[in-house]
Amino acid sequence: METLFIGRNCIRLSETESTNTYAINLLKEVNVPEGTLIITEHQTNGRGQRGTTWVAEPGSNITCSLIIHPDFLTLNEHFLISKIIALSIQKTIQDFLITDKSDVKIKWPNDIMVKGLKISGILIENSIQDARIKNSVIGFGINVNQSTFWELNKIATSIFCLNKRKSNCDEIINSVCSYFESYYLKLKQNKYNSINDEYFKQLLHYNEIFQYKEIDSGKMLSGKIVNIENNGWIVIETFPDNEIKKYSLKEISFLRPEFI
Repeated sequence: METLFIGRNCIRLSETESTNTYAINLLKEVNVPEGTLIITEHQTNGRGQRGTTWVAEPGSNITCSLIIHPDFLTLNEHFLISKIIALSIQKTIQDFLITDKSDVKIKWPNDIMVKGLKISGILIENSIQDARIKNSVIGFGINVNQSTFWELNKIATSIFCLNKRKSNCDEIINSVCSYFESYYLKLKQNKYNSINDEYFKQLLHYNEIFQYKEIDSGKMLSGKIVNIENNGWIVIETFPDNEIKKYSLKEISFLRPEFI
């Protein structure tokens, strides 16, 4: 691992319920060094955003969690962590793809997509103390060598499906850790603007008209993303009336083209 501290302390498990759950329990028991990485070949009950599950073929993909102690960030800045892990995974996948590099995009709030198909998901769980983030457990999964997703083939893909050859999971993890460490050190130096600039360049639907649905009202709307605030709220300028609306992650859903 060619990093200073991210991923240098690594715990490998053949199987666990969830790497995030394991990490959270570990933090309750011992002082965990910053940058500790928990990796497993098989999650029996992997968790995703909004109460969903993360399903990965055992031994074929990356399922892991990273522990950091970002107490320099306030609660209202928590989504900066999501931005830098998303960038780290997005850039790593670009590096490992033979073609389709420009099609790798970050989808708010927590997915990495290639040509409209999900290749990676993120789940971040924070513990708060005095309105600051004491610990952050960053769980992420990357579809690497899985060749089929059965009933999910229309919405998921992997590096293998795109490259038609297998990749080394450890090399991919090392790359994510290297990118993440670089971005994390920028965060510590208050270089938020440069991180946001990079994030928006890779964000799906940024300044592009797309369709979405308000979950509570069921209303279908068109608009473009004009900002993702550091607290995680998405800011959309509706089309054609140019109204500015803000939503949390549980308040809207993106519509796939076939449903429009």
